[in-house]
Amino acid sequence: MELLLRAFRVLPAADWAALATFVIGWVGYVQAARRLGLRRRSVLGSTNRIREAWMLESTRREVRIVDSTVLQNLSSAPSFFASTTIFVIGGLAAALGAGDKASELVQEIPFAARTSALVLDLKLLLLGIYVHAFFRFTWALRQYTFGALMIGAAPDRDVFTADEAARRSYAHRAARVMGLAAETFNDGLRAVYLSFAAMLWFLSPLAMVVGTAGVIWVLYRREFHSDILAVLDGEASATTRQDGGVPG
Repeated sequence: MELLLRAFRVLPAADWAALATFVIGWVGYVQAARRLGLRRRSVLGSTNRIREAWMLESTRREVRIVDSTVLQNLSSAPSFFASTTIFVIGGLAAALGAGDKASELVQEIPFAARTSALVLDLKLLLLGIYVHAFFRFTWALRQYTFGALMIGAAPDRDVFTADEAARRSYAHRAARVMGLAAETFNDGLRAVYLSFAAMLWFLSPLAMVVGTAGVIWVLYRREFHSDILAVLDGEASATTRQDGGVPG
């Protein structure tokens, strides 16, 4: 509580405005992207339809080694990022413990704002978003293991032959697990991207605001207007028609 009171007194109004812009921009974009993804095409929506087609094909296969290999490749990405964020968190903890030495080092950076050790510690705490990213990456990894369980527990293809409705229901649930894992991983990536905007706070509050807007713009373009989306959306539509209208 005392640290918060000191922070209110020490941080200038411009820094508080930059911090508010960062938090509102991050939370606002996550919520807006989630709602926008329900109304228009997105990378996550297109890949979710492909995942459902994949799970349908998996229920038709007698040997599911291919599915296990694909799932292992998918889970390697969150595993890598989770390991990387651990090193970043360790570095931040060391910087917080350095105190005045870290402040002197930051002041040697060209164009960096001159701040006290307390203000520097407060700015370093914002980079604790890597902790959030770590939890999202590890949760995505666990969800992929749940998807592996769904594939391993899938009945033999002959069981589904007589009941197409059961096949589609099982494929839909398995694809939903995979989709949730991908969405969680995407949340972690957003945190990593926005951490670069947070680093600009060491330069100035204005740099942080501009960086936040720039990162959100890049995320929006990649998720809703990228070239890969056009390819994925076309592939997802073709796959959906081929499988008789897989629900998205």
